[in-house]
Amino acid sequence: MARAIALRLLTGAPRTRRQLADALARKDVPDDVAERVLDRFVDVGLIDDAAYAESLVRSKHQSRGLARPALAMELRRKGVSDEDAREALASIDEADEEVAARALIQRRWRDDGDPVVQGRRILAMLGRKGYSSGLAARLVREMVDDRAQSWDPSGPEQD
Repeated sequence: MARAIALRLLTGAPRTRRQLADALARKDVPDDVAERVLDRFVDVGLIDDAAYAESLVRSKHQSRGLARPALAMELRRKGVSDEDAREALASIDEADEEVAARALIQRRWRDDGDPVVQGRRILAMLGRKGYSSGLAARLVREMVDDRAQSWDPSGPEQD
């Protein structure tokens, strides 16, 4: 039964060992049985927390623009060990984070509002995504300065 539960969960998406252990515990699988099944799955390569961490870091950084602190929290929540998390997070450096933050700012910026208000909103969004306050403030300041020069608070002219 434990084997079938774990295989069914792995069919849908990759999972960490802890995620599977938690699922087996919720199904009232005895701990010793769950451990044996999970050990066997690790041995045959069905569970690989390091590969899971690398995949999650790569995909969440690219698709959602998450920074290293937010990714570290996500990995911790999924049960990835600190060592596996450190190795996976090492693939993202400060330059990668700056590129991702700039892309987020470009995507979220609307030219139809007050640049200062836009800047505050984007600064908060970058903070929620785990970017350092220094980097976020610098990039938002650059965007606000750039956009404030061309902003007309009276709106577009009507004929």
